[in-house]
Amino acid sequence: MTRAATRTQQWLRLIKEAIKGEEKVYTAGSINRALVLLAIPMILEMSMESLFALVDAYFVGGLGKAAVATVGLTESVLSLIYAVAIGISMAATAIVARRIGEKDPEGAAHAAVQAVYLAMGFSAVVSILGVIFSREILALMGADAVMIENGHVYTKIALGSNLVVVLLFLINGIFRGAGEASIAMRSLVLANVLNIILCPVFIYGAGMGLEGAAIATLIGRGAGVCYQLYHLFGGNKLIQITWRHLRPDWQTILRMIKLASGGTLQFLIGSASWIFLIRIISQFGEDALAGYTFAIRVIVFAILPAWGLANAAATLVGQNLGANEPERAEKSVWKAAYMNMFFLGGISVLFMIFAPQILRIFSHDAAVLAYGIEGLRLISIGYIFYAFGMVMAQSFNGAGDTRTPTFINLFGFWMLQIPLAWLLAIVFKWGPTGVFWAIVIAESAIAVTAVVIFRKGKWKKVKV
Repeated sequence: MTRAATRTQQWLRLIKEAIKGEEKVYTAGSINRALVLLAIPMILEMSMESLFALVDAYFVGGLGKAAVATVGLTESVLSLIYAVAIGISMAATAIVARRIGEKDPEGAAHAAVQAVYLAMGFSAVVSILGVIFSREILALMGADAVMIENGHVYTKIALGSNLVVVLLFLINGIFRGAGEASIAMRSLVLANVLNIILCPVFIYGAGMGLEGAAIATLIGRGAGVCYQLYHLFGGNKLIQITWRHLRPDWQTILRMIKLASGGTLQFLIGSASWIFLIRIISQFGEDALAGYTFAIRVIVFAILPAWGLANAAATLVGQNLGANEPERAEKSVWKAAYMNMFFLGGISVLFMIFAPQILRIFSHDAAVLAYGIEGLRLISIGYIFYAFGMVMAQSFNGAGDTRTPTFINLFGFWMLQIPLAWLLAIVFKWGPTGVFWAIVIAESAIAVTAVVIFRKGKWKKVKV
């Protein structure tokens, strides 16, 4: 057997092992092996998450530009909810990973339950506000009277059922922290399969239109959450919740809020920035808004798998710090960053070449395509910078240092990206092109700043 064939077999065995989730110890042995075993299911998990956006965009695209624009506006608001869900998830990942690294599965299970309680309380408030004020929310985002009338039910369903989104993010964060990334991946595979099947059935088969898309996504994500809960409360896993863990612990919840607030704030800063950007884009008409929405969906499709590598780095940082192996934690981060650079660099080249073909999957409107193609090509210029930035940010979070990436985001998004987008698009009259360039410049500046701060090493001393 040739050396190439042997190496191929070894990779296939490693991939199979990663998907099955057999490996449990990531604080000893080969860093490359640990990173690959965690990263493969996390990349697949994030790919599945990005499929939700693409599937919805594809099927909703047949309902017209107004429907696509409504989805884009609603998604911008949902991004705020995602920010809080990711913040809570980030706190859970950091604490669970640290406890697992310390060989304390009881402490990990206890922390996981408190995180679920925190998420449920937040979700209840959002659901009530979303159901009552769906029309006002769309109006605030710049929707016209027709879009509000035709799309407010979609917005009401999407916001009212946010619990499934919040729990899907959170529980997957718990599993990732415990090193059980394969379970997180399978929950999203299940959710996506159902969404892909049900979207055309509800939208066109049942004649439900835009509301059908929201219901299909709700059912898909809800099934994924049920799968998560089944494994969280049963099975032979590193983290397993039993009745003794269900007692609320307000001290732990308060500590969780403190840790999650930093993570939530850093993503809220980013999400709020995207809302300002789409508000600027909306001033240039329905074509620009629809084109931007399609381009961002494709960009997210590529970025989310890259977050899988970043999440793998976060888990390794948390577990290795818990095992008192800070140097191993740092080496894991650099290896993940270089892997991410090669991955996103390749994606950037593909987007440059095949942007027209990719965007035609979603629309054949010439004006919409022109905006979408330009946005996809310009924003992907900074992918190599994004690769390092996202790994560094998640590594800070995995260590429990959620403040550092929060301040970096505050500088990059609010002090640089928003003013620059307004200046280029409105003052210099570049239109949407100015917004696209502002995204590239700000994201690149954020990445460089994160790398510089990471090298100082203060994150190694954080206690959670």
